[in-house]
Order: sequence, then structure tokens, then C-alpha cells
Amino acid sequence: MFEEEQEPEFEIFSALLFNSLKAITFMFFISFAMINDPADEGKVDPKAEMMITVTWPDDNPDDVDTYVEDPAGNIVWYNQREGGLMNLERDDRGMFKDVILLNGKEISNPLNQESVAFRGLQDGEYVVNVVHYIANGSAPLPVTVKVEKLNPTVKVIFYQTLEMKGTGDEQTAVRFTLAGPDVINVVSTPKSLVELTRSSGGKGGGGGSIGAGQGGSIDATTGQVIQE
Repeated sequence: MFEEEQEPEFEIFSALLFNSLKAITFMFFISFAMINDPADEGKVDPKAEMMITVTWPDDNPDDVDTYVEDPAGNIVWYNQREGGLMNLERDDRGMFKDVILLNGKEISNPLNQESVAFRGLQDGEYVVNVVHYIANGSAPLPVTVKVEKLNPTVKVIFYQTLEMKGTGDEQTAVRFTLAGPDVINVVSTPKSLVELTRSSGGKGGGGGSIGAGQGGSIDATTGQVIQE
């Protein structure tokens, strides 16, 4: 009788090793697929149709405010940061509490900028005003206003620098009308939005008066008004 041929031990070991490698490779692939791309962590991708950006000189302690009215009469400003489809993304108070955290340390942020984003568009007229809420000097303050339509491509529909004249000064930077995809009637006819926010009938109402009893300057470290 013939004896049954024995399979060499090294072939059994090779087969076990090969199957183990396949299992490890498969588990590694599954684990890798479940790992999020670090570049995407914390990424914010908000949808915006238009953006209004208001800037003034770096390290300037003056407080400048942005007011925007939509066709429905909604007004966004520092005391009403959401209205209709508009959002005041940043309210900058000059150098007051204007710090950023870097490597665990607070450092002063020299940039002075406010921005308003439109999450959707509504046909009708929009009004963009700038208010020199508190001035810390007598010299005019240059404030730049930019209005961009972002979709389907970025288009600057207004860009201009205003000379703000001191505490309480309110200027209409631009008024424009949306008609479907078109922007028409781009003008700068004055219209006070501060008065509307202070009236009981305004949709962005609430708050005190601009410049009244402010004394004309503010301590950038405490935020307290310096009486003159």
C-alpha cells in the first residue's frame, strides 16, 4: 500500500502567512477609508449669494458700524445681526476686545472689518449705510465699502471709499436694485437707516441713539466712553 504523501510544512506556513496578510490589508483599507481628511476638519463652507465688506485703517480705535436694509424692510446692524436673508458676519468695534488666539496666546488683531452676507436674493432695492459710531479724533476716517455678487461668478458691483466725519456721521454708501440676475439702479441717494432702527415701526429696531452723549471717543482697552 502507498503511504499518503505529506504536504510540506513550509507550504502550510506560506498559505497561513498569505491569508494573514490579506486580512491585515483589508482591515487597513477599511480603517483608512473611515479616516477624515485632516484638511477638511473644521472647514466652513457657507452658502452666500452676495457679500458686503466694510473696512477702515488697521489699528484704528474708531468704531464703525454697517447697516443694510433689504426690500422687505429688514435691517441688519450690530443690535440685529440677522434679518430676512441677511447676516452680519462680523461686528468690529475698532481695537476694543479685538484679539485673536494664536498658539494659546492672545494677540491684538489689527484688522478693522465688518461683513454682511446674503444667504439668498430677493428682488427689490437694498440700502447700504455706514455709521461712524465713535470717533477718537477730529480727522476724517477713510472707510471702504465693497459690494460683491458671488454667483454664478464674482462680480464687484460697488467699490468706494467714504470720508466719515466723526461720531454720529451716517452716510449712504450705495443703493442698488436686484431684478432677477441683474443689478440695476446703483446710486448713492441718502437714506437714514439709523432713524428706522430707532423707530417702533422698523424691522431692525431696538437700541439707543447714535452719538448721543458719547463724548466723541472711547477707551480701546475698556470700551468705556471718554467724556470730554
